[in-house]
Amino acid sequence: MSPEEPTDPPRAEEHPAAEAEEHRADGLDLARALTKATAGTTPARRAKLRRRDKPTRGRASGSHPDDRDPQLLDATLGRLVEDHGWRIDLRVHGVFGRWEELVGADVGAHCTPESFSEGRLVVRTDSTAWATQLKLLAPTVVRRLNEELGHGTVTSIEVLGPHGPSWKKGPRSARDGRGPRDTYG
Repeated sequence: MSPEEPTDPPRAEEHPAAEAEEHRADGLDLARALTKATAGTTPARRAKLRRRDKPTRGRASGSHPDDRDPQLLDATLGRLVEDHGWRIDLRVHGVFGRWEELVGADVGAHCTPESFSEGRLVVRTDSTAWATQLKLLAPTVVRRLNEELGHGTVTSIEVLGPHGPSWKKGPRSARDGRGPRDTYG
């Protein structure tokens, strides 16, 4: 080919990277294309990705307190109790542990708390006489417990008498579980 012969311009089929649009004279379209192509590979971007991938162990705490500093056990347990909503349950069980101190030695020796749910305290007595006595003392006991636990925590006391005898054990027990009906009379 001689320099005088005109050559055909390259076609889009011959160069797959060639775009259908014409280039702008100022080259702004090429700059945008290059920026898009190399957006994730700039040195600043690579350094940022490296910093994020490094493990954080070994970092020293600054001069101000933060979550990585040693915490007091009281504060940690307090946060655990609040997060799980155990505050009332722990206070109620504390009352169960100090039952004799709160209701008095006589009442505490013959009555024991069994359960607490939704403001109702269930107390078991060792005789029917003490069940009657505790029913009479119930308003006073509710007031004393609410002073300890907070107003309105205990709304009522259910008093249960002693457990009845079991007819399931012993030499004269009935195998079918019907009890002592056939042994009397």
